[in-house]
Amino acid sequence: MFSPLSRLFSSCKTPHPVATPRRRFPGREALLAALAIGLAPQVLLAENAYTLDELLRMANSDNRAVLAARNQLEAARAGIRTAGAFPNPEIEYLSGQSRARQSTANPGDLRTITVTQPLPLPGQRGLREDAATAVADAVGADLAGFEAATAARVKLGFYDVLRRDAEIRATQEDAALSEQIRKRIELRVTTGEAPRYELIKADAELLNARKVAASAEFRAQQARAALRQAVGEALPASFRVRGELDGGAPAASSSPLPALATLREEVLARNPELARARAETQRAERQLSLERSLRLPTLAVRASKEQDPELNSSRVGVVLTVPLWDQRSGPVGEAAAQLARARNTLVSQEFALTQSVEAAYRQYEIAAAQVNALEAGIIRQAEAALRVAEAAYRFGERGILDYLDAQRVYRAARNELISARFELAAARIEIERLRASH
Repeated sequence: MFSPLSRLFSSCKTPHPVATPRRRFPGREALLAALAIGLAPQVLLAENAYTLDELLRMANSDNRAVLAARNQLEAARAGIRTAGAFPNPEIEYLSGQSRARQSTANPGDLRTITVTQPLPLPGQRGLREDAATAVADAVGADLAGFEAATAARVKLGFYDVLRRDAEIRATQEDAALSEQIRKRIELRVTTGEAPRYELIKADAELLNARKVAASAEFRAQQARAALRQAVGEALPASFRVRGELDGGAPAASSSPLPALATLREEVLARNPELARARAETQRAERQLSLERSLRLPTLAVRASKEQDPELNSSRVGVVLTVPLWDQRSGPVGEAAAQLARARNTLVSQEFALTQSVEAAYRQYEIAAAQVNALEAGIIRQAEAALRVAEAAYRFGERGILDYLDAQRVYRAARNELISARFELAAARIEIERLRASH
């Protein structure tokens, strides 16, 4: 699509023929120009090439943050067993000696063994298990959300690298063509066919093209660093990606987007943030019920055996803890406030997610319209205007400024198309993150 720029000055004729070496490979001048301005084309030098699916699998299996989140889920599931465990008995052992204070008493050793077994009230263990299960569900929803966010970061980084690589190719082509323009204008100025200000303008355009090309290389390095951070340390420092930044590439490998109303329902049913909020609400409900049940008297069975020099005695009884002074008004009030907070948070997140879905959907529509408009008309019109300006310049009907203006219009449209394709991919990725589909 960017071939018109490479065709323009190859057809230009100078008033005095000059012998030039024959080009052996297409794109060779662009590569030499890039090397001449001090660029390091990592895209060409990297040996490791990865597709998006390979990067996603690598992030899912090797990303340390994802593995840490999975460990947190294992800990939460172990908490369910802790909450359902029966309380352990308490064993007390006392030993001593008795001394006779009267002549009729017998001195000797004393021993006392006491065993106390707390008895939880019916339903309390179930409430604890339900609360711990809700915590595990919330952690599981956190994990799903984190995995979806990690996949979104990988996808966004992948398409950002594709965008930056496209910008590198475009700016290298611009730099090579600017170099050709400058040489031809210098020849015309030397032979007196053009004024010197055209050479000054060409020099400025060449310097600007080289500056833009260098900036594109630095942005590509930043994009690769961000992608490696999202994937994890398993991704080597030197790599390239295999893919196409073409008209919403994520949509090419997945089903088309549903209608906004259907999409909103899917998000409300599947979003991990909402799943976590619902689990937190359920945990708060079970915690409030548990705190209220703890206001009741608690029981424990106690058995003891005492041994002294004269008697061996055994006792069995019940220990009743009466909530006379502390009726747990503080924990009950705290649990009630946490439940109200969880319910309000759930409603707030539902509203925020519906707005986020609509915003991402509208952004997708805007980006798709921009891509279609640029591909269908604007780029073609800019190409046609550039060809007309080039022909007029060759035949002396227009000056170098008119041609350079037409070239800048084409470059701006081309760069806008690259950005629009990336924005289309980014909007699709955000919708997939909200749907937790990765």
